[in-house]
Amino acid sequence: MLSVLSASVRSRTAFLAPLTLSRSAALFSSPSSTQAEIVLVGCGAPNRGMGWYHAVQLLDNRCPSGVLTTVVEPWFLGGGSSSPGGPEFATWAASLPSVKFLTSMEALPPPTSPRLALISGRTADNPSLVTQSLAARCSAIYLEKPGATTVAGLEQIRDEAAEAGAMVLMGFNKNVCKYVRLVREAAADTPNSRVTFVSNNAYEPSDASLGECFERNSEGMLKNMAIHELCLLVSFYDVSVDNIEKVEVDKGYSSMKTLKGPSGDEFTDFDKIKLTIWTKTGRGVNGVSIAADRCGGNDSFAAVSDVDSGEESFRWSMPDDEDKGNVERLTKEYPEAMPYFFTQDPDYVTVKELVAKACVKGDQKEAVGVATVDQAVETLKVAEYLTGVCSERLG
Repeated sequence: MLSVLSASVRSRTAFLAPLTLSRSAALFSSPSSTQAEIVLVGCGAPNRGMGWYHAVQLLDNRCPSGVLTTVVEPWFLGGGSSSPGGPEFATWAASLPSVKFLTSMEALPPPTSPRLALISGRTADNPSLVTQSLAARCSAIYLEKPGATTVAGLEQIRDEAAEAGAMVLMGFNKNVCKYVRLVREAAADTPNSRVTFVSNNAYEPSDASLGECFERNSEGMLKNMAIHELCLLVSFYDVSVDNIEKVEVDKGYSSMKTLKGPSGDEFTDFDKIKLTIWTKTGRGVNGVSIAADRCGGNDSFAAVSDVDSGEESFRWSMPDDEDKGNVERLTKEYPEAMPYFFTQDPDYVTVKELVAKACVKGDQKEAVGVATVDQAVETLKVAEYLTGVCSERLG
């Protein structure tokens, strides 16, 4: 059972006035004795928000260890109800009689089952949302990457959760991806090799499209899109700020731009980046590389190549041939949704199921392979460090 929060944690908790859609309580879902009660915090707009897609998967009963009981969405149930996405959210919410819709965690009743907060709101709001979730007696928190906009914010999350006796696990889904496992295994069997992890998005290569992307993901590419790849380096290659020996930025591949977002403000970010890191400990003695391209397509892949010749000996993509049928089916079912939801669909399910199972069992070790908040803190440190290095060398 979650321990009582200290006065210092409670003093930082700020709540909005609760609001629910008018529904009969008899219709609401409730978890079984082997399931966690999942509260989705920060849903976002249908077809656009990552939280919305988490809800879609949960409502399809794809995570047997948890059941979605509640969606907490302050913006679209409050001041943003008539903003872009607001009417679509209202229509979607009205179609789900089994789910409670609230504007704040404060409106939740005491838990009768292990309670998991799946936090998928704006990154800048996460420290406050975690504080609210702990006050609502969530014994586990699934936190979307990167967790917070700053290292200090993520360290606050880590420390508050530890004080409350709650576990925090991270939505770095590529840590459990099939293609990552297969490429790591291939590299281990290939002498004189280097692994490169590549992530692509399918934004239009225009200033308007990228400007909107830069503003919406204002924490920056290395804290946003490429944070998954950096977490792989932290988790599997001993990469940390203190252990980095050398960073090589591929200037021929990389690009940094300053563009106006929809607000009219300017944002500077990378639209493409590729770099190689060597560590002091020598693990991955030939270095390990990451690359990210906002306009490169919908796939992610990893490759093993010879250090001297650059020739690839192994490559595995996501989605692979086995998963493409699932992508096609989901694309037809949700034609207006973000394409990357579907390419990573099985891995989102895997992470949620592992975290829900850990919540039910009360044991973080049940979430095998899922990134911890400590790994996320180090990943964010690496992202901030590399943002400075890359900006200086490309500026």
